[in-house]
Parts: sequence; structure tokens; C-alpha cells
Amino acid sequence: MSSAAARNDDPAPPPPGGVLWSLSGDVRALLMLPAALALQVAHPAVGAGVDEHSVFRTDPWGRGERSLSSLQLWVYGGEQAAEEGRRLRRLHRTIQGTDTRNRPYHALSPANYAWVHATGFPVYRHGARYLLRPLTPDQERALYREWLQVGRVLGIHDRDVPQTIEEFWPYYRAMLADEIEKTVVVAELVATDTPVPPPDRGPWALRLLLGALWPVLLPPLARFRAFLTVGLMPPDAREAIGLEWTDAQERALRRFCAVARVVVPVLPERLRYLPRARRARAAYRTARRRGGAVAG
Repeated sequence: MSSAAARNDDPAPPPPGGVLWSLSGDVRALLMLPAALALQVAHPAVGAGVDEHSVFRTDPWGRGERSLSSLQLWVYGGEQAAEEGRRLRRLHRTIQGTDTRNRPYHALSPANYAWVHATGFPVYRHGARYLLRPLTPDQERALYREWLQVGRVLGIHDRDVPQTIEEFWPYYRAMLADEIEKTVVVAELVATDTPVPPPDRGPWALRLLLGALWPVLLPPLARFRAFLTVGLMPPDAREAIGLEWTDAQERALRRFCAVARVVVPVLPERLRYLPRARRARAAYRTARRRGGAVAG
């Protein structure tokens, strides 16, 4: 098969102007990512794979940057989206081992790979209620359809994931009841005393300043990260993992999110949206004005 034919057969990313286009490129979506990651690694196989094969402990900033870039490609990457999906599958081909329940696992086993993807929908749905606005029933259905399309970009077969919201929730509840646990990686993600090296990205002067201030900055940043990780996780998932959350914390989260809902929408687009999302949205608007197609 030629490369051109392969491209013609590639699944398309979610549609421009859809729910994901508005949601996943918004800077507030960054605040939801720790909860999604924690829910992913609460699966024994996924947690074991990250524990044994990921560089999140030794290169947290690099891993975070690569993960965010990858996620943005799934939604805004156009023709690059499917290639990014292939790259991720190649990257995960050799990741295998034994999980916390002494079961063999492989990162690309349909059940494991599908769970990593599936967590995005309930976290986006829950996070939007706090940080943006509650989705209408039609928007929830559109979000689920678009998230299924992201799954196809990642190489997940339709037969391996629920195809409707009505099918998703029983699957999700069964996973929470039977599989999810507080793995070693989850415990690290919600800990406030885990050592994290200072940022190694950005201008050298900023890196130098952050390095000098890091012993002072890390403790409050770690507490904030743990606060968002637990707070923006859907309550049923939080309960299934066994993460504590108090009424006082809930009130604090609602106050913080209320400020975000007021402040972020009035920011200029260059501050409100991540760079790839901003470029894709601008290209989409230009193409609509000209009546043409949107390039990736």
C-alpha cells in the first residue's frame, strides 16, 4: 500500500468547531490532565506499565511536554493525527510485564489501551462542569462521538470500546468496581512530598531563577497539583480509588473554578488557547471565510 493510500485510509480527527475543539485546547483543560492521568494509572496494568517503563520520575517536564503535544495532535493535528497514533503504538509495542495482581499485561492489549483512552471522557465531562460550564445532553453526546473518533486515531477498534454513552456508563462502573485501585503511581501523583526536579524547559534565565527558588516553590505547587488531581476527578472514581476529599476542599475547589470561569474567557485568544489549538482555530476561521478546506 502506498503512503498516499495509507493516508486516504487514515481515520480523521474530531471535526473542526466541535466540542473537543473548544474544550481540549482551552488552557483550563490543562488543569484536568492530572486527574485523567491518575485515573488511567489506577488500572493495575496501566499503573504497572508506567511504574516500570515511564520516565515520569526522572524527566517529568519532558514527559509532560511530549504528552501534551501528543494530545493536541489527536484533536488539532489534521493529517498528522493518525501518524501520531501510529507513533504511539510503536512506542508501546515493547511495554509489557506483570501487574499488581500478578497478571501478565501488554500496553497494547485492547482492554488496557482502551481504558487509557476511555478515561478522557468522564474527566472532560466532569471538569467542564467546574471550569467551563456544564455540557448539555447534546454536547455530551457530541463529546463522546468525538472522543470515539480520537480512539480511532489512536488505533483503538470500535469493537473494543462502548459505542454509545448508554453503553459507556455500565462499562465505566464495572471498571471502577472490579479493576481500579490505588496503585503505587496514583499514590505518587497525589502525594505532596514526592521529589520533583525544577523545570528544565524555557529561557535559561527563567530556569536559573526557578532552580534557585525551587525548594520554596515546590511544596505549594505539589499541594496544588494534588488538590486538582483529586478534586477534578469524578467523585465515583475518586471513591473507587480511595482518595480522600473533604467538604472544605470541595468549597475551595468551587471558589477557584468560579474565578477561572470568569477570568479565562476574557483573556485574549493567545493566552486562552494552547499554541497548536490557536493555530488550528485560526486556520479554520480563515478557511470558513474563504469557503475552503481546513489544513492540518
